[in-house]
Amino acid sequence: MKKVLLAAFAALCFSAALGFAESEQSDQQRQRVLNVTASRHVYDLNPATASFTSEAQLFTALYEGLFSYDPVNLGPVSGLCTSYKTSRDKKRWTFTLRTDASFSDGSPINAMTVVDSWMRLLETSGAPFASLLDNVVGAQELRMGTGGREGVKLIAKDDCTLVVHLKEPMAHLPKILCHHAFSITSQKENVFSGAFVLEEQGEDFLSLKKNEKYWDAANVRLPGIRISLCDDYPENSYMYNNGEIDWIMGNADYSKIIRKSNLQMGTEFGTIYLFFKTKNSPWDKVEFRNALLEAVPYDRLREKYAVKAETFIYPLQGYPQVKGISDSDADDALELMNQARRNNGIPLDKKLPLVFATVEPDENMKGIFELLKEAWEPLGVSVIAQSSDWARYNSSIPYWNADLFFYSWIGDFADPLAFLELFRGGSSLNCVQYVNEEYDRLLLESSRLDLMEDQYKCLAQAEQILLDDCMIIPIAHPVSGHIINVEEIGGWKTNGLDIHPFKYIYFKEPEKTEIRNLVSF
Repeated sequence: MKKVLLAAFAALCFSAALGFAESEQSDQQRQRVLNVTASRHVYDLNPATASFTSEAQLFTALYEGLFSYDPVNLGPVSGLCTSYKTSRDKKRWTFTLRTDASFSDGSPINAMTVVDSWMRLLETSGAPFASLLDNVVGAQELRMGTGGREGVKLIAKDDCTLVVHLKEPMAHLPKILCHHAFSITSQKENVFSGAFVLEEQGEDFLSLKKNEKYWDAANVRLPGIRISLCDDYPENSYMYNNGEIDWIMGNADYSKIIRKSNLQMGTEFGTIYLFFKTKNSPWDKVEFRNALLEAVPYDRLREKYAVKAETFIYPLQGYPQVKGISDSDADDALELMNQARRNNGIPLDKKLPLVFATVEPDENMKGIFELLKEAWEPLGVSVIAQSSDWARYNSSIPYWNADLFFYSWIGDFADPLAFLELFRGGSSLNCVQYVNEEYDRLLLESSRLDLMEDQYKCLAQAEQILLDDCMIIPIAHPVSGHIINVEEIGGWKTNGLDIHPFKYIYFKEPEKTEIRNLVSF
């Protein structure tokens, strides 16, 4: 009897093993190149200088840092780092790295590789996110050219141990390190640290294949990705309906999509807004900006947007309510402007020029310009348009001698600091050179606090200062739109940063549909 049971058990185990092997083989056969279409864009393939969302999406395939984004909540998950600990004063972080990590050419990734990658980032001119490392001892000095590498306290203790010394506690450091700017890079060309490598690049496409040297290659199911760059929306929709495209990143004619359930919409952790530069008088004074904001008809400014914004930061769970910008009154605006003129010795009848940086031929921007011109001319303000094209608009802002700009910002990590860093004194993202000591103090104070509730209170106070200083005019929170069938493609989730890590995406096993015989005999 015992022999019979053992034989039966052995047969059962063999059957299960065979079933698993067949299932694994079936999954391998099901996986194929993922076909994606995105808007035409000249991709900056340097993680240190790239700043567009489309590049952030691409870098989830090509590069990895100590942490990467969770595909659902965008929180930090283990990348090249397996664990970390902090000192009692929270100013020393010790990261333990994987022993099996390597670049796509097989060369090892170790603690010194991380140090070199971050040093190159700090030394890269125009790297927009480099200042997020300013809290590392010596990092700001290296970035600004007043110090050398020897002063930066990034220490490779051994191959698997990286020690980082901070000037102040920084509880959100793992969130920041998810960002592509802090990816581990090689000095060699076409060598990558992520789940995929760039196989070929053309004028209208990028072709990626699986990186077999990636430490987690066994769990990467796609053999490759092809990203077509096309702004022909009806054509993209036609190809999707025909099954030639698996995922359209927003650039589609939604009305022509047959399966409407494949439209994935979500509000992004971002804000569309106008902001002032304070280089030219009188717009360098808050009282004049305040008069302008009092005159804006906010209902009309925001009427075309689905998710209207009165504050800078999209409301997060647990984040205190901030008094936003929504009320306006033309008579009060004129009184505020006249008082500002009297306080500064400017005649009441003098025309005040304000240059608005616009994009041609963008109808939305044209509409905003006309609305502001209509609202501000009664205040004695001459609103003048200076135009650029979208390809050069953002990169021109630091050097453009205009007074008002249009901007759209998506948070790079799930924290209010992803927005407030844009106005921190000395930040590489602070293109308006805004300086407010109390604002900077609150950002610093938040990093010293342990509880998220207390951190958020400090950050909300800082946001209120920014709004009260009339530096920005919030318009809307952007909405993302993608065409993808999540019943057939797994690992894709709608989220606030609109980033969908490629390493988790795969083709699902088709659901078996039972066809019932409804004919009776």
